[in-house]
Amino acid sequence: MSQTAFEVSYPEKHRSCVVFASPHSGRDYPWSLLRASVLDELAIRSSEDAFVDQLFECAPQFGATFLKAGVPRAFVDLNRSSDELDPALIEGARRRGHNPRVASGLGVIPRVVSNGRAIYRGKIAMLEAKRRLDEYWHPYHNMLQSVLDQAVERHGQAVLIDCHSMPHEAVQGVARTGAKRPDIVLGDRFGAAAAGEVVDRVEAAFVAAGFCVARNAPFAGAYITQAYGRPTRSQHAVQVEIDRAIYMNEDRVEPAAHFADVQRTLRGVVAEIARIGQDRAPLAAE
Repeated sequence: MSQTAFEVSYPEKHRSCVVFASPHSGRDYPWSLLRASVLDELAIRSSEDAFVDQLFECAPQFGATFLKAGVPRAFVDLNRSSDELDPALIEGARRRGHNPRVASGLGVIPRVVSNGRAIYRGKIAMLEAKRRLDEYWHPYHNMLQSVLDQAVERHGQAVLIDCHSMPHEAVQGVARTGAKRPDIVLGDRFGAAAAGEVVDRVEAAFVAAGFCVARNAPFAGAYITQAYGRPTRSQHAVQVEIDRAIYMNEDRVEPAAHFADVQRTLRGVVAEIARIGQDRAPLAAE
């Protein structure tokens, strides 16, 4: 069994309204999952946002809260709604209309990892699925909402930076012919999850550090961005996807030789993003 649903790191002084979170970098794989899976320990990590927590864990040094998952995505996906149960995997689960994520095996309890590779030999019990939600999904989301509420209480607003990584191949067809493919994709649900000035500040921080940035294609933000992005309530959410090829070897799931250099560069980005809201009045609602 995984030992923890999450870890939260608070700054010594809460100077920032920004909360950084990494829901897919958990790597505490329960023995029960490894025993039940048809995949080896390397293959099962292919959908993990490996090392993303290490890229953003400096946030408390700049007055921002940092929340990271302990449980791995292959066990329970914290970036899915708790009702996205897959009938093809979970005994007794009912189909609720057409959900492309669930249909492809990427529900809240995933059936597959990257490239559609099946995790299990057969189905799992509904009781097991509910146990995972009770022990991991709900505690993570309760804490996420709690730290956002604390930010609003202290600063009058909250900005969630939901940190992820994307396979290098995911951005191959995004750039126009001859244009540089994006290193970073920001998702704000096409403006529904965050005020424009928030996304502008986040983009500017990455661009100033030398990254090529795109918005909402191919990733506009999933459950967390949709559920927590409430600009009219002074709660903004932006999903950040980083090309894995920038900092890691995807095949071996290992940090690249220059990983520390990328960390240092992103430290400056995190510092700049953490300043959002510190130099002006509360962000306008949209």
